[in-house]
Amino acid sequence: MTDHPKPQVRIVHLTGPVFNALARGDLAAANAVSPVPVSAYFAGPDWRGVWQERSSQVAEDPASAAWVTGVIWDQQRQLAVGRAGYHGPPGPSGTVEIGYAVEPVHRRRGYARAALEALLRRAADEPRVRSVRVTIRPANLASYELASQYGFAEIGEDWDDEHGLGIVYEVAAGQLQTSARAAERIEAGTPTPPVEA
Repeated sequence: MTDHPKPQVRIVHLTGPVFNALARGDLAAANAVSPVPVSAYFAGPDWRGVWQERSSQVAEDPASAAWVTGVIWDQQRQLAVGRAGYHGPPGPSGTVEIGYAVEPVHRRRGYARAALEALLRRAADEPRVRSVRVTIRPANLASYELASQYGFAEIGEDWDDEHGLGIVYEVAAGQLQTSARAAERIEAGTPTPPVEA
């Protein structure tokens, strides 16, 4: 639970030119073509690898721009606070993998939860999605605790040369609505009735 009211966010999708500018670290060029203004952190070194990957991905498959990493936009504050999206459109098995990160100055205000809920709502509403996956580094306890409230269960491990070991979690699309209601009860401090398997 946080001391801040639950933020109202939406995920704002970006285009190839925005990804290209952010991948180069060019904030002015990014903001010249972005649908919402972003901070210097977005163009900084911490997220540059993500933007480079998305830039290449969208160049190869322009339709993927509607799915991949976008901006977590606080609608009340009219402020970009982080990034969130899928790694791509649903694959042949119906799985989408999500990712989200909040700029350090905006952490611990409920933005990660709000972004995760937005991603899960879209996945639940998309008939092609059968499951949602997330990879979390073992040391990232806060992200694990958040995801576990939404029914994500460990299914394996993944190794990434840039980030190292990741634990892979997944939830079936059919569980998303039930998991979201349970997580809302946890956040409000209300006892959660047992969920039947």
